[in-house]
Amino acid sequence: MALPVAEWRDRTARLWAALDPALRERLAAASLHDAVRLGCDLFRTKEEEEAALVQLCRRVSTDKEPAAASRYREQGNREFGRCQYQAALRLYSKVASHELPGSPEVSVCFANRSAALFHLGHFEVCLEDIARAESHGYPDRLLPKVLLRKAECLLCLGRLQDAQGALGVLESKIAMDGLMTSPTHQTLLKKLRQLKVKLHEKQTCPEPAQEARGGIQGKPEIWEENNSISGASSSLSLSFDAERGRHLVASQDIVPGQSLLKEEAFVSVLCPGESLPLPLQDAETAWDTRATNADLYCHHCLSQLLASVPCQGCSYARYCSQACADAAWQQYHRTECSLGALLLTLGVFCHVALRTVLLAGFAEVSRLVGWSHSGDKDLQSPEARGRPLSEAPDAGAGARGIPGCDSNGQYQSSYQALFHLLPHIEQHSPEHKFLCVLSVVAICKQLQAAGLEAAVLNQESPQKWSKPKTCEKTSAELSPELKTVAEAMLRHMLQLQCNAQAITVMQELGPGDGAVVSKKPVRLATAFFPVLSLLNHSCCPNTSVSFSGTAATVRASQPIPSGQEVLHCYGPHQCRMKVAERQQLLSQYFFECRCRACLEELESGVESGVSIRNSFCCPKCRAQMQGEEDTLRCSNEACATSASRENLSCHLQDLRQQIKKALELLRDGKADQAIKMLLKCQMDAGNFLSSEHLLMGEMEDHLAQVYATLGKWQEAARHLKKSIEIVEMHHGPSSVETGHELFKLAQILFNGFAVSEALSTIQRAEGILSVHFGPQSAQIQELQEMKACLSELPRNILQRT
Repeated sequence: MALPVAEWRDRTARLWAALDPALRERLAAASLHDAVRLGCDLFRTKEEEEAALVQLCRRVSTDKEPAAASRYREQGNREFGRCQYQAALRLYSKVASHELPGSPEVSVCFANRSAALFHLGHFEVCLEDIARAESHGYPDRLLPKVLLRKAECLLCLGRLQDAQGALGVLESKIAMDGLMTSPTHQTLLKKLRQLKVKLHEKQTCPEPAQEARGGIQGKPEIWEENNSISGASSSLSLSFDAERGRHLVASQDIVPGQSLLKEEAFVSVLCPGESLPLPLQDAETAWDTRATNADLYCHHCLSQLLASVPCQGCSYARYCSQACADAAWQQYHRTECSLGALLLTLGVFCHVALRTVLLAGFAEVSRLVGWSHSGDKDLQSPEARGRPLSEAPDAGAGARGIPGCDSNGQYQSSYQALFHLLPHIEQHSPEHKFLCVLSVVAICKQLQAAGLEAAVLNQESPQKWSKPKTCEKTSAELSPELKTVAEAMLRHMLQLQCNAQAITVMQELGPGDGAVVSKKPVRLATAFFPVLSLLNHSCCPNTSVSFSGTAATVRASQPIPSGQEVLHCYGPHQCRMKVAERQQLLSQYFFECRCRACLEELESGVESGVSIRNSFCCPKCRAQMQGEEDTLRCSNEACATSASRENLSCHLQDLRQQIKKALELLRDGKADQAIKMLLKCQMDAGNFLSSEHLLMGEMEDHLAQVYATLGKWQEAARHLKKSIEIVEMHHGPSSVETGHELFKLAQILFNGFAVSEALSTIQRAEGILSVHFGPQSAQIQELQEMKACLSELPRNILQRT
């Protein structure tokens, strides 16, 4: 959720409409500095708005709640008893986030989670949780069971000497506790004896060394960094003109797959996902147990979580390691910790704006905000953007006369470069600007009320895990320093509409333990990338962007001759959307797209194939249904059948619900029922959807998934090939989407022992995916391992297949 919750947006809209027209006019024309001042004055007199915001924040508690921990523990134990270890693992992590620091339950939570990790085969992480349990004072009477698990982990990892030491500690513990006669203790002793025998066997008959196959390496990427643009390849140069503003141009011929830019985000904020805590109902549904981004990814480095390290002050922030938790606290979370509910209520853009200021530091923020007061018009005027700002060459455009460059003419991934991204103050609607003003003022007032001003201004050293108490009364006048912070935050909120970069990942669908892994793209975080923001938009781009944690990599997706502009797609691609829809979406960026694809489509007047592929079809003759109004008519004049667009859309929605139910059946292990339902959905869809509709391809993909689950590889491959045909029509034969589908087909053919076809599919998937993700990506490595395995088969088998 980029913007604040709907209720806050509605309240600010009503407040805007009720303002005196003269005040509305002043606010609409105000500079950032004046808008913040007016917003502070207005907010101070509107105590009912403050109270409403406090009420909204109470719906999204981020405090530690032992009652929630108890509920999650019960459900986690239930899932563990059903051998659903992945579900149990996620629930135990929720428990850890809600337990109060220092409570005896914390150690038990880590021990329980270590058991789930052990059953999932994550032995190294299991050992980490065992160490956490011990360091948090795990009960002495329960320690033997955890020590036994520790020894078994070490044994599984082949760390025989450490395993022997752990078993020795366990034996000493048992001897100190005296004779144990209960059935549980007897089971423990039996397991101990079994482990000692297993350890002895491994020590006397060591297993032969495994031949290392994981070392298959792709060709190293050629990389020579640019002298004047941080993170960019030497094959790029920075240019400026009045029409295109700052942009990147190829300074030499570039080939597909070549790396052009590697940039770490200046700031990134995890998107919480759709599953915020549910309203309290009865005991069974009091707490939301669904997994969201907040449960699955580190809130600092965005790496995938197995066993999260919780923040000591709030229940929301979770990290992949103590190192990430410490770094986050030092850099920004000590300030954000008590504001979690407010930040979730006011949206990701507000959160990114605050964190940007915290990371930059008040001294740098104050310097640039002060400089901008003398150069606001220059910053906003396209005609003046190329003019050197002699008033402050160290803070302004620099020697090249290009905003964001330093005095040496270098464009760095820095706060200075980020600050110079255009906020488009005059293009935003007055209502949107008003919403942003009130939101940033609300955050700064809360910072002041919670006693966090000194931390924001970097005037105090961070005290680890010292969380200030949140105050609800925030109507005091803001200090001049916090008004400066609010002004910078407002600037960044407005910049984000045009310069926010979504960090996306391919997320596994289902448990991820099948022979064929299905994935979907997920928006993981919102970030500022100052150098990546230099790339202008095209609906037919010549680059592809991929992410690893908080880092972005841009590669050429097609040949780029020297002198040609390097272009990035902001979302609406020509293969996925017709020109009118693309232009409507792009209006949020305050420009009219004049890229080659748009101009060709507008000038030709030919209807885009996208609209035909995604159209409804006539239930009688299967020709395309046409029309802009509610009533659609068959394009076949001899047929003349008509239908209501609303009815067809409802039919499509019902169809999607049926497909969702079929996938739920698959997750419940009812594959045969899932196949029947999907085949029925296919027949139904054929009556009113084009055969090339993307949903038709999705159903083929789902059928392939079900047949793969049953081990029916030929049938799975047949359906997936049909899916690939439709994906190629919608996204193009060299698109990343086609690459992912070919990767799945390679897995199916590999498992089905279709050697010759598997090898050719692997080669094609490699060619596409290496362009988008590079030769070192995990998917390329897996494809190469499959190829090596198939190539080592006896020649007579290769010839036969």
